[in-house]
Amino acid sequence: MITVSNVTVRFGKAPLFEDVNVKFVPGECYGLIGANGAGKSTFLKVLTGELEPSRGEVFITPGERLSFLKQDHFAYDEFPVLETVMMGNPRLVEIMKEKDALYAKEDFSEEDGIKASELEGEFASMNGWEAESDAAALLNGLGVEPEFHYLLMKELDGSLKVKVLLAQALFGNPDILLLDEPTNHLDLAAIAWLEEFLINFENTVIVVSHDRYFLNKVCTMIADIDYAKIQLYAGNYDFWYESSQLKIRQMKEANKKKEEQIKELQEFIQRFSANASKSKQATSRKRALEKIQLEDIRPSSRKYPYIDFRPERSIGNEVLEVKNLSKSVNGVKVLDNISFVLRREDKVALVGSDELAKTTLLQILMGEEEPDEGSYKWGVTTTRAYFPKDSSSEFASDLTITEWLTGYSQIKDMTYVRGFLGRMLFAGDDGVKKLNVLSGGERVRCMFSKMMISGANVLLFDEPTNHLDMESITALNNGMIKFPGVIIFTSRDHQIVQTTANRIMELVNGRLIDKITTYDEYLADDVTAMKRQVYHASADDLD
Repeated sequence: MITVSNVTVRFGKAPLFEDVNVKFVPGECYGLIGANGAGKSTFLKVLTGELEPSRGEVFITPGERLSFLKQDHFAYDEFPVLETVMMGNPRLVEIMKEKDALYAKEDFSEEDGIKASELEGEFASMNGWEAESDAAALLNGLGVEPEFHYLLMKELDGSLKVKVLLAQALFGNPDILLLDEPTNHLDLAAIAWLEEFLINFENTVIVVSHDRYFLNKVCTMIADIDYAKIQLYAGNYDFWYESSQLKIRQMKEANKKKEEQIKELQEFIQRFSANASKSKQATSRKRALEKIQLEDIRPSSRKYPYIDFRPERSIGNEVLEVKNLSKSVNGVKVLDNISFVLRREDKVALVGSDELAKTTLLQILMGEEEPDEGSYKWGVTTTRAYFPKDSSSEFASDLTITEWLTGYSQIKDMTYVRGFLGRMLFAGDDGVKKLNVLSGGERVRCMFSKMMISGANVLLFDEPTNHLDMESITALNNGMIKFPGVIIFTSRDHQIVQTTANRIMELVNGRLIDKITTYDEYLADDVTAMKRQVYHASADDLD
């Protein structure tokens, strides 16, 4: 159990947290939520001891082991993958090294034998004999294939390193598990595996995530950071949202009734205060008026952008035809004879673990890459707006945000352009911010402004939720749902895929599985699962 007692964290004059008192108990999974900058990651650092609070203390039940997801992707570069995972339980690794050192001694003494026996007993109590197989099982579940298990960490790419560090945090059944954005860089299959792991995990979990579906699946409690405080709510994310909104509505309704009561009392006092026969009643009402206290409803630190993609023209029946498209990247065929036709009502989710294949297909459709074979043709009524996975080239400039967006607008009126920026929470002096100093989240919101001002009737998104807070993701989700045109997109956000897409395309070994269905129905389809297994077969088997 973790007990947080009167914890205050200050950076400068303003407190990030002030006098926080909260307990995190075994058997619960807590979703730590709050607006960007509210201090979610900072609070986790306080819990791990990485950051000392300005005031107050954090108590962890003696003997309990705390494990957390490391953020330094280079810290274990010189260690093998399996060993890196097992280092999640430092005491177990220490015992293994002590044992090896003892058994390697040429002059093995009776004292060494006693020590070795003690170590063997502790090793067995920690399930040490299953440590390597347990580590391998975690890696396999997260999609790190056995061929990578004995490589050095420095030989892995960034996405695989993230999975190894996540397996390290999960290893050895820790008593307390802290996870900061564990679904970042995970594909949907790995996220689904992690969901099941946490659902079955019996100890204390505190997780920060912007994935609403993930929080709904795994959380039994929500820890909401707002107003420099942390408030606990029972239930998952959706239950917290409904509860918090209900509380605000109830407070507003109570204030409205009190305001009506105040008005009635004031009118009576004003009318009868000079009337001798009514003076006692007027005095009584004055006392009643003094006792009425309105609820203090402070504005939340959460801010929701307004994302509204409005096409300038309706789309025709002919949208896109793709014929026998193939493409190899660095000698690997990522697209293999792909063919499909898009219709005017299609909202397509590109899914599958091969990120490169999905990105390459979108780049080809936007004319940024050329296919090796095959062709594609957009309908004459289509206009397209694209959100690339990497938009850094857009922001390598000292233009202001307003100047940059005006360059993409047919209407060069400053007020018109700043209206689109205002929808994305760029207010006042934000409009003169330089592109090259923007944060990741600000860049994403700029790209949404660009897509909105384009008036396109076909939208292409490649992982648009990266760098976004929960509020912006919710706004994007709503904007995609109500968009009347065609969408082709990739996303690790299960809820966006499920609520937006009416057609699922999965790329497996370069081949295409294409179904008119929702994402949840697609995952539950046994036929799809069988096809996926076939496509995972070798090229010889496919032939």
